[in-house]
Amino acid sequence: MGHGVGSGGLPAGTPVTPGPAAPLRTEVLTRLDPVEVDRVALLIERVTEADGVRPLSEHVMLHLRYGGDYDVRHVLVWADEPTGEELAGYGHLDVTDPVEGPSAELAVSPRYRRRHVGRRIVETLLGETSDGAMRLWAHGEQAASGRLARAMGFQRTRVLWQMRRSLYAPLPRPALPPGVSLRTFEVGRDEAEWVRLNARAFVELPDQGGWTEQDLCRRMQEPWFDPHGFLVAERDGRMVGFHWTKVHGGEVHVHGDGGADDPPHVHLEHGHEPIGEVYVVGVDPDEQGHGLGRALTVAGLQHLRGIGLPAAMLYVDATNIPAIRVYEGLGFTRWDTDVLYRR
Repeated sequence: MGHGVGSGGLPAGTPVTPGPAAPLRTEVLTRLDPVEVDRVALLIERVTEADGVRPLSEHVMLHLRYGGDYDVRHVLVWADEPTGEELAGYGHLDVTDPVEGPSAELAVSPRYRRRHVGRRIVETLLGETSDGAMRLWAHGEQAASGRLARAMGFQRTRVLWQMRRSLYAPLPRPALPPGVSLRTFEVGRDEAEWVRLNARAFVELPDQGGWTEQDLCRRMQEPWFDPHGFLVAERDGRMVGFHWTKVHGGEVHVHGDGGADDPPHVHLEHGHEPIGEVYVVGVDPDEQGHGLGRALTVAGLQHLRGIGLPAAMLYVDATNIPAIRVYEGLGFTRWDTDVLYRR
């Protein structure tokens, strides 16, 4: 139903006056030290502020924060300014997928656009692959990203839709199939069973279905993680589906155990209006076709509305017509597009 991970990006190409022609230096690293991680994080925030879209996926941001896989390449382009070196661009290359091949994402500082920093990063990333084959993600369907990709021999091969809906609009009641009950995820108990179910639910989508317990636990360590928003469907004590929700733009603080006599109270601290996400919806193949995915989606949306959020978003593959129809039937409309280019 949902898509598990977001997408990274080519520079969106916001018109910005070019920076001074400071000399550029490129380096390739397999690990970043804490200072370098902070510099990259600052660059990402500047790009996000300028373009209105985050240029790197959650997967890459987790790599940066926690160290990631060993066989990863970080490309940093530095501008030699009179006040010291400034990070002009960053590229991330993951070569750990032997089936789909290397995957890359990048970001260019608004100050250094139109100086071929993006091309320099892509050329360096290609040089780090074994045969010059690579996947390249672009956040948002921007003309500049497409021009750069095509000029470097990439072809557009996959499209993800971001869809949104207001949570002020009416929601139906979640109609669970007979014999299925709903509860919240229990930390310390459900991890192993959830990983097995996730693999069954997304056998044809290895980016999601290949998650390990470590991948799960890393996300559970994130500030946005809230077990009250991680819904689990059971039949006869066996996990058969789930809807993991997420909140963007605020820290969620939950007080109380969530019981009937002590419901959770959520306080949001944010610099802009937060938004909820249908992060992942998964259903056991044996349970598909009975409305469980739709019921889980509705239950998650009710949770997001219940903690005071005004809107919800999700990612879905543009070719997944059945899922798109379900989401459209629940009031979602297309908001933005992420594109995968392949060479």
